[in-house]
Amino acid sequence: MKIQWTLIGWVSVALSGCAAQSKTQPLSPNDFPTLARVEYVFECMQKHGGQNYDNLYHCSCALDELAKRMSYQEYSEAVVFTKLRSMPGEAGGVFRDPPQADKLRAKLKAAEEAAEALCFVK
Repeated sequence: MKIQWTLIGWVSVALSGCAAQSKTQPLSPNDFPTLARVEYVFECMQKHGGQNYDNLYHCSCALDELAKRMSYQEYSEAVVFTKLRSMPGEAGGVFRDPPQADKLRAKLKAAEEAAEALCFVK
């Protein structure tokens, strides 16, 4: 039962955001809630080898760059479409099939690649 409610929550987040898309609005890097910023930075630090000041700096930079390229609404929808894309069956179709799903996943990937190139100098 708990899994169903979690799935319903993700679906409603994804679909409510898709329905709410309208005219292009100027992006504000400050429209990302603190919790979303913290989650992103923790996931990024884990991906890059763990929690240390170097990763904290680079991952914070990456999020700031990502936030310049996407609104929080777009980002949150893209994350849902990306993370739940591999769900099997009809339930997964909700995350694989909408036309905006591919567009948002591509936008997120491009924003993350740009942020990675800018913030993680090799």
